[in-house]
Amino acid sequence: MSGPPRPAHTPDGAPTGDTDAPNGAARPGDTSGTDAPETSGARTRTRPDAPPRTRSHAVRVWTARVILPLSITLWLLSLRSVPLDRMRDLGLLQVLPPLFWVATAVLTLGFCLALSDRRTHSAWLTGYVLTLIALLHATPTLLYPTLRYSWAWKHLAVIDAMIRHGGEVPNADKFSVYNDWPGFFQLHALFLRTTGLDSSVGYAAWTPPFANALLLAPLLLLYRSVTRDRRLVWGAVWIFYSCSWVGQDYFAPQSFAFLLFMTVVALLFRQLPSTALPRPDPRRRGGWPPGLLVAVVVIVAAIVVSHPLTPLMLISTMALLSLPRRSRRLALPVLIAAVVLTATWDATVARSYISVNISNLIDSLTQPDKNVSSGLAALGDAAPGQILLSWVDRGLSAAVAVLAVAGLLARRWTRRTGLPLLAAAPLPLLAVNAYGGEMLFRAYLFALPAAAFLVAALLLPSGDRRVARTLAVYPVLLAMFGALVFGYYGKEALNQYTLKEVAAARYVIEHAPPGSTFVTLTEDVPDLDLDYEKHDRVQLAYQEQDELRQLVRDPLEGVEGFVYGATEERPAYIVLSRAQDMNLYVTGALPADVPERLQAALANAPGFTRVYDNSDAIVYRYVTPPPD
Repeated sequence: MSGPPRPAHTPDGAPTGDTDAPNGAARPGDTSGTDAPETSGARTRTRPDAPPRTRSHAVRVWTARVILPLSITLWLLSLRSVPLDRMRDLGLLQVLPPLFWVATAVLTLGFCLALSDRRTHSAWLTGYVLTLIALLHATPTLLYPTLRYSWAWKHLAVIDAMIRHGGEVPNADKFSVYNDWPGFFQLHALFLRTTGLDSSVGYAAWTPPFANALLLAPLLLLYRSVTRDRRLVWGAVWIFYSCSWVGQDYFAPQSFAFLLFMTVVALLFRQLPSTALPRPDPRRRGGWPPGLLVAVVVIVAAIVVSHPLTPLMLISTMALLSLPRRSRRLALPVLIAAVVLTATWDATVARSYISVNISNLIDSLTQPDKNVSSGLAALGDAAPGQILLSWVDRGLSAAVAVLAVAGLLARRWTRRTGLPLLAAAPLPLLAVNAYGGEMLFRAYLFALPAAAFLVAALLLPSGDRRVARTLAVYPVLLAMFGALVFGYYGKEALNQYTLKEVAAARYVIEHAPPGSTFVTLTEDVPDLDLDYEKHDRVQLAYQEQDELRQLVRDPLEGVEGFVYGATEERPAYIVLSRAQDMNLYVTGALPADVPERLQAALANAPGFTRVYDNSDAIVYRYVTPPPD
């Protein structure tokens, strides 16, 4: 008597498992491993290896279905009263109530139960993942009264300026880089003109959950292109979202460009003849259909005009994917398009920026070790909680890398999927540019989609469908989420702004004549960059070391050096606010007592007049007093 049927594998051990097409059926031309009954004419037969329905199985199914709405309810209830004013060096971590973490644990348990049953419809798994996205990324949006992140406010100002000037913004100074890569901003400017909206601020706050939800489509397409084991597919998706701590999903060009990058990669893998599938898909010919290739080139062009780094990541990825013969016909056309479009754009529209920064690029090439370590600067002056956050971030990143390598070694079939090349593609750029100290983190983000699949392949081996096996992964998934929120929520004390801080910035914008100088300690003043082409902006914490030492020694003298000569026609405004104080405390960029000492000095200094004051912000106006 023969033993129980075994899951189908390719000769090298690749799982075929269950298909998870959107309608729950197998793809055309493929009848392997489907959850739905197989049909042939009028005959219907059930899969011989389908497990019998038992009472325990029914309990597990209904438990997974009940847990999803339960976790959503617990999450929403946990947000009713969160004391945001108590956030310090651990951000949201120290003010979210226990019910929030209970909702997270319950949601993860329900996902594991749903994943352990091959009969679970894809709609339920989609619901679990979307709930995870909402719980993680919509929580700040629901809690905060206004837009999060100082850089998101800057991008609103850029869109506004481009609308007012009909394109390129003159006198942009440090904002001129946005003139050279305007794609993201012009797209939103077009949307505002079309809809009649005054600003993007109304929907920009929802960018993190919305962008992550959109990213689900290319992730599923990518993973389904290399396996039909849907435990692997959905497990990899969950791991990706549970380990994506870098926080580049807000209202910014990089979020837009990363989504387009993943779309190109997923479409390429979809056309790739996969060695991990038992029967070739007749739609995969190893080459691009003409119409789809044109669409891919258009997407590449959108990446090139929107963000300086992502085209380089795309070029590196396509170059590595061009090495294997089976993917060369697909990767080479995209590589050529990316190189030509990037070179043309950099030599024309972005020439002004490239010519000024080419020396920095050359220096980076000769000092690659600094590019790697620049994002991991010493944190000796930072708040104690930030040191802990930094080590947790590093630990999660290292754990993902180690588990991905282990998955690659333990599951030999993954080596022929192209995913190892995708994971390695960002590494060459570590030697090219520090990218403002963030290159290591950006490399992690671009490698994560492939690394998450390799981790899933290690944790969820094909053929072992026991509930206990899937539930054994539960503590690992919880640990990943726990580490993620340290990096993602740990700086929320300075990332969130109050309505009073916005009101103070609006006062300055409305009353400052053109040519005024705005002085702040850090960049954390929402909306102060509005009309940036009309004003000068000084951020004291980012000046040269000699100027910083003078500011610490005598805050009044440190400020006067930047505002001396201000007149009634072109005055200076000094803005002190809650978020700036929190930035200095959290990051240690300046001693935490500098704001208090500066405020005390400005109160009685000649030429400085307090013109606005609320509990979260103070504004001083300065005009150089006449000589005695």
